[in-house]
Amino acid sequence: MQIGDKINFGKYEWRVLDIQNNAALILTENIIETRPYHNRYVNITWADCALRKYLNGEFYDTFSEVDRAKIMPVTNKNLNNQWYGTKGGEDTLDYIFLLSIEEAVCKYFGDSSKKLYNRGITEKYWLQRKDEKNHKRTATFNGHGNSYWLRSPGRVKVKAVYVMGSGNIGIQGNNVLKGNISEPDYFGGVRPALWLSI
Repeated sequence: MQIGDKINFGKYEWRVLDIQNNAALILTENIIETRPYHNRYVNITWADCALRKYLNGEFYDTFSEVDRAKIMPVTNKNLNNQWYGTKGGEDTLDYIFLLSIEEAVCKYFGDSSKKLYNRGITEKYWLQRKDEKNHKRTATFNGHGNSYWLRSPGRVKVKAVYVMGSGNIGIQGNNVLKGNISEPDYFGGVRPALWLSI
């Protein structure tokens, strides 16, 4: 197994993002469903949101007992939003999780850290439309390009950061309950990640 490989695990196809100490960090190749980040429009962080509870409960339970034994718990650091300073909340122990802003921008799809930590004068809501790494972050849902949630907080705690269909990062965030409120039937894509024992 190598970084960049595609593998099958459970019902899904995954991409290998990292390998450390006999474990591989894998991310679903595609968006597997759409769900709200949380079930109420309230201030929330990853530690307490409904999407985390779902991924580590009902979704985790869809794996076989053999597969669950291969999913390794990990302590995730939940950093503050790098542009707005919104508190990221407590560190969390997760079996299944979403990537953070920093992981999506600086680690696993190439390094755009200079753009994350040095916001351009005209950049207010998105990382950078012309970031050359954007195409590496794109994903599809039912065959079409779609946005998906990250676990990081947005400009305020009723918003969570997301990756746009273009692969750009919506750092201001989308509404945790409604997703993109201009599209009332859209809740935000889910692209789970986990550490797999190898």
